[in-house]
Amino acid sequence: MMDWSDRHCRHLFRILAPRTLLYTEMIVAQAIVRGDRARLIEFDPAEHPVALQLGGSDPLALAQAARIGAQEGYDEINLNVGCPSDRVQNASFGACLMARPALVAECVAAMRAAVTVPVTVKCRIGIDNEDSDRFLEAFVDGIAARGCDTFIVHARKAILSGLSPRQNREIPPLRHDMVWRLKAAHPSLCVVINGGIRTLEAAREQWTHVDGVMVGREAYHNPYFLASLDRAAWPGGATAIPDPHEVVERMRPYIERELARGTRLHSITRHMLGLYAGRPGARAWRRSLSELGRRDGADIGVLARACGAAEGLDIGRLAG
Repeated sequence: MMDWSDRHCRHLFRILAPRTLLYTEMIVAQAIVRGDRARLIEFDPAEHPVALQLGGSDPLALAQAARIGAQEGYDEINLNVGCPSDRVQNASFGACLMARPALVAECVAAMRAAVTVPVTVKCRIGIDNEDSDRFLEAFVDGIAARGCDTFIVHARKAILSGLSPRQNREIPPLRHDMVWRLKAAHPSLCVVINGGIRTLEAAREQWTHVDGVMVGREAYHNPYFLASLDRAAWPGGATAIPDPHEVVERMRPYIERELARGTRLHSITRHMLGLYAGRPGARAWRRSLSELGRRDGADIGVLARACGAAEGLDIGRLAG
């Protein structure tokens, strides 16, 4: 979810899903330690609970980045060893680290020593030819021995060469059963499943086998799917799901603050394109928001115009 689940996206998601744990995009530990950390890890207090997802393979740098994240107020620090992209592999982190479980365990131990908030790991069920239950359990056991008790497992192995990241999200087939068996073999661990969960019914089935469900691109393209999952997971006292117009109104103060800071409107509204997904007016909403939001000097009035286009109303009247 690099370049997807940034702070603007998370603010939108929090309006739709009041209780769901949100994750940042994967951020390289060294960039936080040496770069513009304020820009990289800034978040709005409304995002809580929110986890900082790190990429890296240097225990010292990861510990430093984890400490900075905890000091900034993140509720969890997550180490991503599941991303299969060439760019990530070339930097010696992501899914290729599953071939070096001792190093991952060392990284986790260093991060845990640096913070008091939970340290978790996101991984695949395997890599290349290493895709057996035995491999996955040995990988998890070594890290759990260093104090990590939560694993988010993408139920598809990573192919480290010959496939693009996009292909790695579809090939080879998902193996949800492997994640189920991992949980059954480790009842004391929190096991969260990821990959190919696109309906509420599918999520409910997963909840009978594992402790939680992580969704990514499906929630991004159809944010009301995320909203329905949030209410299903925490039915007691759940608030009503806001309609798109209410979501836009609740985003307005945040957008106005960001525009005043110099943020371009499109940086925020690009995450809102799926707000009318599956509803009448979805195409008009996307077209209007995309075209108007990209213009220099685009302001909050663009949202009124886009809502009007989606709902077939008098755009000029709404914009005024």
